[in-house]
Amino acid sequence: MERKEILEKAFAAMKNAYAPYSKYQVGACVACKDGNYFIGANIENASYPAGICGERNAIFSCFAHGYRKEDIEAIAIVTSGKSLGTPCGVCRQVLSECLLPLTPIHLSNGLEEMDTNIKELLPFNFSAEDLG
Repeated sequence: MERKEILEKAFAAMKNAYAPYSKYQVGACVACKDGNYFIGANIENASYPAGICGERNAIFSCFAHGYRKEDIEAIAIVTSGKSLGTPCGVCRQVLSECLLPLTPIHLSNGLEEMDTNIKELLPFNFSAEDLG
């Protein structure tokens, strides 16, 4: 998997965003080690909590197809914003459970790019170990 390829797939997915309220489009692409890809886009709703972010959409699709964190090579998350976007708090929590700590997370808005991982984005995550 090439970084450029996963970012291109995320930008293509962003075109499917439904963002009539915020006008802020997000696309995501999960690359699995076996060569499969799962895309997602943000879907808004007039009842704001009923929407879903692009990265959760992609990761949930990946898991719904039977993949787990060990199967994921990387995720790309792209936005239409003027500045580089990063996952919201809810998405960081989901990614902390659904990705290995050092799985690459590629971020881009078409102008800026950053590579990170969930360990950097959410260093003190809440996990199954906290449940006892």
